[in-house]
This record gives sequence, structure tokens and C-alpha cells, in this order.
Amino acid sequence: MLKKILIGLAGVVALLLVAIMMQPDSYSVTRTGVVPAPPEVAFTHVNDFSKWNAWSPWAKLDPNMKQTLSANPAGKGATCAWTGNDDVGEGKMTIVDSTPSSSVEIDLEFIKPFESKARNTFTFAPEGTGTKVTWSMNGQNNFMSKAFGLFMNMDKMIGADFEKGLEQMKAAVK
Repeated sequence: MLKKILIGLAGVVALLLVAIMMQPDSYSVTRTGVVPAPPEVAFTHVNDFSKWNAWSPWAKLDPNMKQTLSANPAGKGATCAWTGNDDVGEGKMTIVDSTPSSSVEIDLEFIKPFESKARNTFTFAPEGTGTKVTWSMNGQNNFMSKAFGLFMNMDKMIGADFEKGLEQMKAAVK
């Protein structure tokens, strides 16, 4: 009897491993919103880490979060590191490319609650009297994130935060 249980358990574990391995190797999350300001104004709210707390969907999740900004918090090379509660974790962002009024690319590195890296890209384009802001995040799925993907959809989970951030940006740029 014990032998049958162990064989059955080994089969379940094997199926779970196969399911994990079949998950996508990468992920992409993209959301777009229109903010009531010209591209050069919307751009400054993303390109300057000292302005993120006004619109970031994570800024209000931990009022005691510790942030450390680089000496120059705006433009290529600027960094923002944080450590906070379980809702915000610990990590660092670095602006790796910045084209005025057009785009900002940011390397995002999470340390806690789990290690991961992703690239965030913001693009800005005139739309009517405002600016169409597109926020994208792309990353690679390691074994743990593939396992996580069996139970959680990254697009739905992070996409909701992006939508909230874009909505909050509308008020911040006025």
C-alpha cells in the first residue's frame, strides 16, 4: 500500500514539474492611459524619481517605507532604492535610458520578497490636449516565477497596479 502511495505521489510531483516547465519563459505587462498634460510634463513625472510618490501605485502601501535617491534623481543613471513592508518589499530602480518627452527605460530589481529583474518602459505621445502614456514591464520567468504563474496571472496582478498608477498620474501632472 505504501509503495502505491509513493508511486502516486511521485507521479503528481512529476506532473507538477512538467506543468511548471511548460510555463512561458518571459512575461510582458502593458497598460496605457491619457494624462491631461503635454508630453514634456508627463515625462518629468516619470524621469524624476523624486516625483514618483505623487503617482506611484505602491507609494501609499507603506507610509514607513525608506527610500534612497541618487544625488541626481532624474535622467539616465538616476537610482531609487527602497525597503518597506511586505506590500512593497525591497528593491532598486535605475533609469537606463531617457529621451526627453518621448521615453524612459528603467531597470527594476526586486530583492525581497523574492529576487527578480525586469525592464520598465514608459513612452509618451501627444493625444488631443494631453499625453498618451504607455507603461510596459518585461521580464524573464525563472523556475519559481513559472511555479507562481500556475496560480497567479502576472498581467492581471501587475496590470491593476499600472492602471492605478496611470490614474494617479492624471492628478499629479495637473
